[in-house]
Amino acid sequence: MLEQAKKVTDHVSHIVYPVFSLDRGESYEIHENAFWSLQTYLGLRENLAANEGARSFIHETTRERTPLGHAHRDHIRDLSIPTIREMYRQAVCQLIDEVAETEKFFRAGIVAIDITEDAPFTGDRTGHEDEIIGTKEKTDEYAYQWATVQLVGNAVPLVLDARPVRRGESRKEIVKDLLDSAEDLVHVDNVLMDREFDSQHVLEMISQRGLSYVVPKRMQTSEKAQAKRLLRYDQDRYKTDRKLHLGKNEWHETTLIYRRKENSEHDDHRQYSVFISNQGGSFLTEYGYRWEIESGYRSIKRFMASTTSKNFVLRFFYFAFACLLYSIWRAVDLLVQVELTGEYEHSPIVTADNTLTLLKKETGIG
Repeated sequence: MLEQAKKVTDHVSHIVYPVFSLDRGESYEIHENAFWSLQTYLGLRENLAANEGARSFIHETTRERTPLGHAHRDHIRDLSIPTIREMYRQAVCQLIDEVAETEKFFRAGIVAIDITEDAPFTGDRTGHEDEIIGTKEKTDEYAYQWATVQLVGNAVPLVLDARPVRRGESRKEIVKDLLDSAEDLVHVDNVLMDREFDSQHVLEMISQRGLSYVVPKRMQTSEKAQAKRLLRYDQDRYKTDRKLHLGKNEWHETTLIYRRKENSEHDDHRQYSVFISNQGGSFLTEYGYRWEIESGYRSIKRFMASTTSKNFVLRFFYFAFACLLYSIWRAVDLLVQVELTGEYEHSPIVTADNTLTLLKKETGIG
C-alpha cells in the first residue's frame, strides 16, 4: 500500500505544487519548491514554528539550500490574500481534474459551508481588531476566523476554497463568495450550513441560485412553544411551512422541520432540533454529513504551522496551506483505494502522516 501511496503522492504533488508561486523574480538561489517543502514539514510537526522548523529541516532534507525561517515568513507576507486564494483554487482545480479521472469521484452533490476559529488569541490586538475578532460562541475570547466550503456526502471531502472572516462582513457575503468558488469547480445541488447562517437573506440567495439547503434554526420563542406542544403530544417529528420577511413586501418561503433527538439528555423542549429547508425535509438525513467538516477541521489544524505573528496574510496562508495538505491527503487516499480495491470507502486507509511524509521526502519537493 505504501508503495502505491508513494507513486500517487509523487504524481499528485507534481501537479498541484507548481501552481503556487512566490513571485521572487529570476535571481533566486533557493528553489521555490524548498519553501513548500518546508511548509509541509512544519505541518508534519505539532506546534512547530518557522524558525525552529527551518533549523530542523536542514538536517532532514536532501536539498543543498533551504530557506531560513525569517526568509520563509517574509516571502509569504509579501503575498496578498486574493493571490493566496487564487493559487489555492488553481491547486484544487488541478487536484479535482486528477481524481475526476476515476469514476469513484463524485463531481456533483453536496457542499458544507462553515467557519472555524484559530486558537484563542491572548496578546494585544490593537490595530488588528477587524481581523482578530470574537469567537462564534460569543465568549470574552478573541480569535482569527476562517471560512471554508467543502465537499461532503459520497464525495471525497476536498476543501474547495477558504477565506478569512473579517469584522463587518455579512454571512450572506461570505456564503456567496464561497459558493461562487465551489460552483466554478463542481456542480452543486445541496448546501449544508451551521445555525449561524440561518439568516433569511442567506437562504433566499441560495434559493435564487437554484440550490437546496438544510440549516439548523436557532430556537426563538415560537419554536420553543411548538417544541413544547410536540413534547406534550409525544410527537417525534413535525413539519410546517414558514414565510421569512426579507423587507418591504418580500418574503422567503421555506419549511421548518422539528425532529426529536434520540437519547437526548434533556426532558423538556430541548429534546427537539429545528431545521430549515427549501426541500420540505427531503434532504434532512443528509445534514448528518456535516460531521465530516468538523472532522476535517481537526485534521487541518493538525497540519498548521505554529506562529505568534499577527500578520493576517501569514496567518491565512498557514490555514490555506493546511487545507491544501488535507485535500491532497484525501485525494491520494481515494486514488490509492481505487487502485488497490477498485472501490472507495470514506474511512482513509492512507494516514495523513504517511502522505505528508511522502510529500516531503519522496517527491521532487523534498
